[in-house]
Amino acid sequence: MTDEAELVQQARAGELNSFNQLVEKYQGQVYNLSWRMLGNAQDAEDATQETFVLAWQGLPRFKGGDFKTWLLRIASNVCIDHLRANRRHQTIPLDELLKDPAISQLESPEDRVLREELAGLLNRCLLALPEKQRLVVILADVQGLSYEEIAQITGTSLGTVKSRLNRGRMNLRNLVLKQKELLPPEFRLNK
Repeated sequence: MTDEAELVQQARAGELNSFNQLVEKYQGQVYNLSWRMLGNAQDAEDATQETFVLAWQGLPRFKGGDFKTWLLRIASNVCIDHLRANRRHQTIPLDELLKDPAISQLESPEDRVLREELAGLLNRCLLALPEKQRLVVILADVQGLSYEEIAQITGTSLGTVKSRLNRGRMNLRNLVLKQKELLPPEFRLNK
């Protein structure tokens, strides 16, 4: 039995410390998914907290399998519920994204401005995608999950995942190209 499986088993038995270790292990991934789906830090924090509360409450019904996949499915459902409740597009606060000190110290001020503009453009375009396409693009291209994992998280078939990912990437590309003047010269396509 793996360490994670033991932690899940102990958490299912009501051991809060074991569940807290799982929270520490996955809170970054859950927050990242939530932030990219919802577009702002406050909503992402709320969704992350709600995800772990629902996971704790749902542990007795957890049927085994991959805990991470189960948890990210809860997170994606929470985010979709938030989006449906709010039905608004929000601007993305880039402060958190742009605070990486390792990047900031190595680049020139001009490069930083270009990176900030590109990050803002990509995030605005990502938020403009339909929520089902956005979720699959985030899970595949940001979280790095396999098609099979995404199918489990979204509760869809492998073909649906591939289709949504393909359409999402095409739509994202088209949205970015509509604003190609904001792209660095090496990324612009001459038409």
